[in-house]
Amino acid sequence: MSAQDVEIKDLGQCRFPSPAMAHLGEGALHFVGEADKVLVDDRLSQLPLSTELLRQLPAFELAGPRNRVYFDSSKTRAGIVTCGGLCPGLNNVIRGLVLELWFGYGIKRITGFRYGYEGMIGRGKTPDALTPETVSRIHHQGGTILGSSRGSQEASRVVDSLEALGIEMLFVIGGDGTIRGAMQIIQEVEKRGLKIGVVGVPKTIDNDIHFIDRSFGFESAYSSSVEVIRAARVEATGARDGIGLVKLMGRHSGFVACNAALASTDVDLVLIPEVPMKLDGDHGVYKYIDRVLDRQGHCVIVVAEGAAQDLVADSTGADKSGNAKLGDVGVFLRDRITKHFKDEAREVTLKYIDPSYAIRSVPASPSDSVYCWNMARNAVHAAMAGNTEMLIGRWHGRFVHVPMPLATRSRKQVEPGDDVWTSVIEATGQPRQFV
Repeated sequence: MSAQDVEIKDLGQCRFPSPAMAHLGEGALHFVGEADKVLVDDRLSQLPLSTELLRQLPAFELAGPRNRVYFDSSKTRAGIVTCGGLCPGLNNVIRGLVLELWFGYGIKRITGFRYGYEGMIGRGKTPDALTPETVSRIHHQGGTILGSSRGSQEASRVVDSLEALGIEMLFVIGGDGTIRGAMQIIQEVEKRGLKIGVVGVPKTIDNDIHFIDRSFGFESAYSSSVEVIRAARVEATGARDGIGLVKLMGRHSGFVACNAALASTDVDLVLIPEVPMKLDGDHGVYKYIDRVLDRQGHCVIVVAEGAAQDLVADSTGADKSGNAKLGDVGVFLRDRITKHFKDEAREVTLKYIDPSYAIRSVPASPSDSVYCWNMARNAVHAAMAGNTEMLIGRWHGRFVHVPMPLATRSRKQVEPGDDVWTSVIEATGQPRQFV
């Protein structure tokens, strides 16, 4: 990675004094072009001795309010859209965007598009006019008041809609597919020579967007999963040789499964997409479950939805977001484990729980609520400064600007040698891998 990879695109020169200065004070503002940077790799061993070489290291632009802005807030219209699957905190982000636009910058014309990108081409309901009153209580409920949908739409039609409504800044709230769709919209905007900024607030319950320490909704998701795991343990301990099996979110990354297991302290086995597994043999999953049952009389298993897809029956097709449809690893393991122990003449009682949709729909936790507010307000600061094709992220504990092309270059995953997986191994006592 080079310094060019983290450069943020903008619409042009910031000519207007920031309206936020009146209540934030000049000391809270970053001067345009002089915002501090956060190194991508902050390890001391990676820092060069030369100051000149240090300046060439890739570093993210620090987020926050600027002293001058690109848009004249008295004339600016803003749009907000939520896309993809539901996730705790969506309403919190919508509310944060509206409040910061309205009170921070005096922007009173805010449009909420219904049902994702579909709503931007006339397939959703009529767009909503958003005000502080309409969003005042929405953070107490799960889901999104704007609705959502999967799949991209024709960029030219989306930009037609933005032009017709006079929208100059668009906030997209969504995951990898949503961000890629936003990049197509930006290409069409640039093709037409328009000055429309597009800023993303990354949403992925799986926490799998690169260069984002933590995505909103992730903490709420694994916190809610803890109660489900405890229920599975109760079921498992309520029978001789009882097994509680819980399937959690995680198509490609096992962060939810790992963190839920660590937070609950009730899990004996965690299975994630990043770590291959086999069922049979002396070093397989069945033998490990055998040993756990021999030792304590019950076993609690957490599996991420994308785990063991090489063992599950082949899936077919893709969803509207372009993701390959997964085989149901929860049902697969339920049936295989039950059959194995029946064949071994060991009577087990297995209870299977799939709480995925219930977890997606919960309101944000207090920690996520605060996090959503900070993501939203920094997204508004970035958009007002004319930044575009970027996300708000948090890196090394600071909110930063992350270019969309960089964020979508690869997917963040649990590394089998990193601290997350090592923590799981230490907490559960399971093998590092089943081979």
